[in-house]
Amino acid sequence: MPQLQTLILQFTNELTQNDIPKFRGAVIASLKEKNILYHNHIEDNFRYAYPLIQYKRIHQKAAIICIGEGVKAIHELFASDNFLFKIGEKEVEMKMDYAKAYDNDICIRDTIQHYRIRNWLPLNSENYAKYQSADNLVEKIQILERVLTGNILSFLKGVNIFLEEQFDLHITEITDQKPATYKKVRLMAFDIEFKTNLSLPQYIGIGKNASMGFGTLTTITN
Repeated sequence: MPQLQTLILQFTNELTQNDIPKFRGAVIASLKEKNILYHNHIEDNFRYAYPLIQYKRIHQKAAIICIGEGVKAIHELFASDNFLFKIGEKEVEMKMDYAKAYDNDICIRDTIQHYRIRNWLPLNSENYAKYQSADNLVEKIQILERVLTGNILSFLKGVNIFLEEQFDLHITEITDQKPATYKKVRLMAFDIEFKTNLSLPQYIGIGKNASMGFGTLTTITN
C-alpha cells in the first residue's frame, strides 16, 4: 500500500488569503540556501511539477504543508533560525503553534471518503468556455468532475504514486463560486464537496496554484 508522509506546520500568526504570497516570499527570503522545493523555480524557469512545500491559511492562521520530499527539506527553514518575517510592509515575528507529521495510506478503499475543497481553480480559458456553455447543472458538474479527477491524478504522479485501479469520484455540492485573481489574471474559484473511494491526505492542495493556498482539501467527518 503506497504511503505518503506529510508535515503540517501551524503558526499562531493570523494571515489573510491575500497575504499568502507575501508569506511565501518571506519564508524564501529567510532561507540561507534557496532549495527549489520552497519556490518551484529553476533559474528563470518554472518547475512544472506538483509543489511539495505549500503555503496555507488554516483556521485563519499561517501554515506550511510539506509533502513527501518536502518533509525532508523543511529542516532548512529551522536551520536558518530566522522567524522575523517581512510580510508586505510589516515585520512579523512568526511563532510556531505546532508541528504534526502524518503517514498517509494512499489507496482505494471499500468505504467512501467525503472531502471538501476550498478556493479550487479548475477552469482554464478552454474549460471555462465549456462550463459556461453547458446546458444544465449536471453537465457543469461533469466538467468539474473530469477536471478534479485530472487534478488528483496529477497530484498522485507528482508524489510518485501510481494506482493499479481507477478511483470513483462524484461532486456532491458546489457550496460557493466566486471570482479570484492570481498574478493579475481573473479566475473563478469554487468551494465544493465530493465523495470518492480514494484516501487522500489532509490539507494538500489540488489543482492550479496549489502552493499558494488554492484548492486546499480537508476531510468531512460525520
